[in-house]
Amino acid sequence: MLTQLIIKNFALISHLEIQPDERLNIITGETGAGKSIMLGALGLMMGNRADVKSLYNPEEKCIVEGNFAISAYGLKDFFEELELDYEDITIIRREIAPGGKSRAFINDSPVNLEILKNLTTRLIDVHSQHDSILLANSGYQLNLLDSFAGNSELLLSYQNSYKDWLAKEKELKNLSESSIKMQKEFDFNSFLLEELQKAKLSVDEQETAEEELNILEHAEEVKTRLINASGIFNHPEQSLLGMLRDSILQINPIAGYSEHYKSLKERLLSVQIEISDISQELENLESKVEFDEDRIQVLKDRLDLIFKLLSKHGSKDISQLLEIEKELALKVEEVINLDDQLKKLNKQVEEARKEVETKGKFLSESRKKVSKPIETEVVKLLKELGIPNAAFIIEFKPKPAGSEGLDEVEFLFSANKGFDLQPMRKVASGGEFSRLMLSLKYILAQKKALPTIIFDEIDTGISGEVAIKMGNLMSQMAQKMQVLAITHLHQIAGKGNAHYFVYKNDSGGKTISEIRKLIGNERVLEIAKMIGGERPSDSAIQSALELMDKNQN
Repeated sequence: MLTQLIIKNFALISHLEIQPDERLNIITGETGAGKSIMLGALGLMMGNRADVKSLYNPEEKCIVEGNFAISAYGLKDFFEELELDYEDITIIRREIAPGGKSRAFINDSPVNLEILKNLTTRLIDVHSQHDSILLANSGYQLNLLDSFAGNSELLLSYQNSYKDWLAKEKELKNLSESSIKMQKEFDFNSFLLEELQKAKLSVDEQETAEEELNILEHAEEVKTRLINASGIFNHPEQSLLGMLRDSILQINPIAGYSEHYKSLKERLLSVQIEISDISQELENLESKVEFDEDRIQVLKDRLDLIFKLLSKHGSKDISQLLEIEKELALKVEEVINLDDQLKKLNKQVEEARKEVETKGKFLSESRKKVSKPIETEVVKLLKELGIPNAAFIIEFKPKPAGSEGLDEVEFLFSANKGFDLQPMRKVASGGEFSRLMLSLKYILAQKKALPTIIFDEIDTGISGEVAIKMGNLMSQMAQKMQVLAITHLHQIAGKGNAHYFVYKNDSGGKTISEIRKLIGNERVLEIAKMIGGERPSDSAIQSALELMDKNQN
């Protein structure tokens, strides 16, 4: 509920501050005194469009701030989802700078207007004759039914299933569209893949083949030079290895005389081993070199194939060709498995659709279950509120699954005897709308914790006993929720737990609107004025006392 409202520098208000009672708050005042201005300020706090022209002092910023006790509304998850600090007493503030810049805050954290509206509509319900048009909206009617039935969890479960169904349908559509394109590319990709797979490429084979071909094409020269190099090491008359052995034999006897000689001997032995290995390798390599025309042709054909594939796929080496081969294999396999994927996804879509249908039927049954009791209670209340021939039914029509369920709902109403029930937008007047909305809100208040509700002169056009009944309903609603009623009827004003009077103050250089809480005789006098005019008679004062006394009892 609203525990404090502060308005600064808005329209005719320089500074206004009230702490509403937790039950029924009455707001009265003369026409033009500023009651509608308060609602305008509340609208700003709820995210309505800001206008710098509405600033009382154009050189100062406007501030509208409300403190709300929100522990009864189950909003912790809402705050967590938006990453906002949750407080049982939450402060909502809207600021309008002289330059027109608007800022909004929830517990001192800046928020955008969408978040502000999302929260404040859960905390304040401003209801006027004009706002009653909402009651003709099918979506609003469904929301009312779900509130009566306590369908929040059931509706959320349905909506999650509905979203899942839509997501799977979209996935199926995308896959089906992709499959057409993939099928067109399948034959070409299969040909490319088969060509690469048939080539049986390996990463280093190009370099190896080029090296082997180079040797074979120069086989005679290679063989001759390897033989000549080997001969230097093993020449019968002047062998390099023989000279090394002789050198070692000369050093060996003196190796024990000095570490230097010993080191020289070891180095000569090491050179002898290395040259011996080189000599052996030269002989081995030479023995393997043989001119082979057939092998040359095989290597040329293989390299031609590699170059052709590299050029065809725009690749710089075989490793890239192997990557392309993998990608083509995946694309081909994907098409081969496409039918299975489509069948599997079709099955999932059908299962999701059935789940939506099942949950939608449960939701529909829950709504229909509460519709009859609502119809009965609404008609009863409307008769008490001065519509003796009221008739009201809730009509259900099936519709394709949507975000709100399988139901199309229409509230049908007739205020006059002998007239057929019609959709509310066709038959209900503003006053009838207001009384119908009040009846529905009254019933709903018995079911759940509602936010603060503000009734803005919905009592226009009624009087007498009907006004008393309307005041009684508001008073009873206020036992379970906070109610603020802007009224001009003494029958309703007398029901209040707190009474605020809005007035103009012309004592300064500029007219301002002010508000004060009436207590004791002030309140008696104000209600008496509503009964008997500016100078109420003793009987008017007595009537005011009786109204207030009845309410206290």
